[in-house]
Amino acid sequence: MTRLSVNINKVATLRNARGENNPDVVAFALHCEKVGAQGITVHPRPDERHIRRSDVAALKQAISTEFNMEGYPSEDFLALVEANRPAQATLVPDRPDQLTSSSGWDITANSHFLRGIVERLHKSGIRVSIFIAADPEQVRAAREIGADRVELYTKPYADLYPTDPARAIAPFIEASAEAKKIGIGMNAGHDLSLENLEYFHARMPHLQEVSIGHALISDALYLGIDETIRRYLNCLK
Repeated sequence: MTRLSVNINKVATLRNARGENNPDVVAFALHCEKVGAQGITVHPRPDERHIRRSDVAALKQAISTEFNMEGYPSEDFLALVEANRPAQATLVPDRPDQLTSSSGWDITANSHFLRGIVERLHKSGIRVSIFIAADPEQVRAAREIGADRVELYTKPYADLYPTDPARAIAPFIEASAEAKKIGIGMNAGHDLSLENLEYFHARMPHLQEVSIGHALISDALYLGIDETIRRYLNCLK
């Protein structure tokens, strides 16, 4: 079964709107685990507009499932990762002011930089995933620099799915086959939802983890977080 990691950034955004501790992101993460989520993801940004540095430390101490930290590998981010040692660090090519991830790495063009980051994080015993487009060439490049996994950027799939699901999934199936062939793990995330997740998962037999935040938290406004997580887990059976 593919693991569900709940990205709780949007919970922190809601909390920060009032400057207090309601909702409590740690309590929310623990509740997600209780309902059945198999991981918690955070994407701290330099301006702390949602997840704060203090949240990272508190979550690391509290949660019992897999902890995944996403971010651009600046020195500040890497120091935060090394200080808290999550199970997985997912490297994304975001600008500091970017609202959300919008593309994957060109690993070939950044191979020297990324190879050094992978080696550095491996010294702390941290699994490294690289955020990429569904491109077999990028999958191979990730393996060559020593990454443990890739995370496929799924917004192109989500955008095309309503009108042509078979064409939407095709490049992801190809990337998945390449990942299996060369022995690198595979995650996926961005704009996966209750509408498109079951179809995606059914055609991606080597998928190890999905990280879902915005759609899941939005669904919870209508369904409640318990029912929402149950429905996402059902999509991954």
